[in-house]
Amino acid sequence: MGIDFHDPSITFSYASRTASDEWKALIKPYIVSSESMAIDIGCGGGIYTKALLELGANHVTALDFSENMLTAAKENCSDYKRRISFKQGEATCTHLPSSVADIVLERAVIHHLNDLESAFVEAFRLLKTGGTFIVQDRTPEDCLLPGSPEHIRGYFFEKEPVLIKQEIKRRFSHERVHSVLTEAGFTGIKEIKLWETRKSFSSFQELASDLKSRTGRSILFELNDEQLNALLTFIEDKLKNEKSIIERDRWTIWFATHP
Repeated sequence: MGIDFHDPSITFSYASRTASDEWKALIKPYIVSSESMAIDIGCGGGIYTKALLELGANHVTALDFSENMLTAAKENCSDYKRRISFKQGEATCTHLPSSVADIVLERAVIHHLNDLESAFVEAFRLLKTGGTFIVQDRTPEDCLLPGSPEHIRGYFFEKEPVLIKQEIKRRFSHERVHSVLTEAGFTGIKEIKLWETRKSFSSFQELASDLKSRTGRSILFELNDEQLNALLTFIEDKLKNEKSIIERDRWTIWFATHP
């Protein structure tokens, strides 16, 4: 199965949230000038494109390989359209000019890539001297944390262990990411863990609707509808005493400098 980002039915699946306060607080120090230029590679529905502008970036190039995702991003970021350039392209070959960006962001992108080396070399090419490359993704350790009323994702693998192999297969270890960053020429590499608030739900029914539509959750496209319904029943039982739900995910974020 798997997700098809070119499928019109999921056009707005990655445009329905806002960037969390935790994420904004972490990224803000890296936008050091009101003239900062950023590139959001794998922008999806533009959630983090918009956040970069709200944090003070002067202009963001939002790039995605999917026309559907760019359609959603354009609508989601319509209030900022004069400060955004939308481009269709690949993380490994953006067709953008060299040395133009103060910040290059790849959030939740690298687990969709087979060629990490080329993607990081491309990011290095795009950055100005002194610019920052921000990579955010999950390591295998991040993925397999147990489920809880806050860490809903952990329940996916408790109920459907078959997903574990698929999830781990597409994730890079923190050692691998660090190594490839170094090989690409980056220095000053810093790695942190972030528990990022995904979304707050007033009831299980609201969460269930989000899960049933597989909103922004590519791993759930590995389940058929029957399996997904069984997962919802399992999660409902786990959360039966919860009146409201604040869902958080753990991520690893790497900050690397173009020397």
